[in-house]
Amino acid sequence: MNKMDQQKDIQLAVDLRTVVTRLIKILRRHSVTADKLSLTERSVIAALDLHKELLPNELATMEKITTQSMSQILANLQQRGLIKRRISETDKRKAIITLSETGAQMLYQVRTERNAWLNEAIEATCTAGEQELLKKAIGPLTKIVNFE
Repeated sequence: MNKMDQQKDIQLAVDLRTVVTRLIKILRRHSVTADKLSLTERSVIAALDLHKELLPNELATMEKITTQSMSQILANLQQRGLIKRRISETDKRKAIITLSETGAQMLYQVRTERNAWLNEAIEATCTAGEQELLKKAIGPLTKIVNFE
């Protein structure tokens, strides 16, 4: 591959990163509910929604932060009533973290606010053909997201 082809390939990565980053920032602005929590707190709530229950060290590993930092985040979320802790029946030293009803409602409200804005933006700015292109792009984008 020559240098010109490499630059074109890199430009695709640059353009994709730029547009995805801007979209994320815009989506964050379009949820009043989400402003009440940090990015890591929102991520922890989403992980608990997906996995139903996790140990604090599992959450820390997923978020790539220390267990001490996760402890602070969990204490804040528990104080707000967004998560619940219960002691493991098999190992009394372990706390199992789950999403509370209030936490689930907040997560779903954030998603609803963001989905509504994104749907409105897509309908207002994209032709039917462009909307089909977006649908086709979801598969390759998902592959990129899952690449480690």
